[in-house]
Amino acid sequence: MKIGENAPNFELKDGNGETWKLSDQIGNIVVLLFYPGDNTPVCTAQLCSVRDNWSDYQATGAEVVGISMDSVDSHKGFTEKHSLTLKLLSDDKGEVSEKYNAKSWLPGRSARAVVVIDKEGIIRYHKVQALSIFRPKDDEILDVLKEMNG
Repeated sequence: MKIGENAPNFELKDGNGETWKLSDQIGNIVVLLFYPGDNTPVCTAQLCSVRDNWSDYQATGAEVVGISMDSVDSHKGFTEKHSLTLKLLSDDKGEVSEKYNAKSWLPGRSARAVVVIDKEGIIRYHKVQALSIFRPKDDEILDVLKEMNG
């Protein structure tokens, strides 16, 4: 997968068991935040940071979702425990993580990665963290979103 290519379509369940489809997002900028797992120190810090900067994300008009290989029930508990504002999608089979080159070398985990998809469904940004102990910076993601909005 490369920048400039069509984003592979997928559908996953969120923490409430509702189906979320990428194809339903055409016309919106979409941010996919892949992360290794719920209730781990770095992932918790990353998603709480997104929560704390949620008004900045909302101001861009982007649809921002988190994706890991954790279960729907795990996502529900993690979201409630930390009052998370973004939807967390369960990629329990790892198929979406694999499609987006965000599969970890650790079994049963996604890598830490950010993918930004434009309103036409084209990948405009794709970054995988080489070491998953470092989380993506909100400012970097927000700068990409602001640039896309012109």
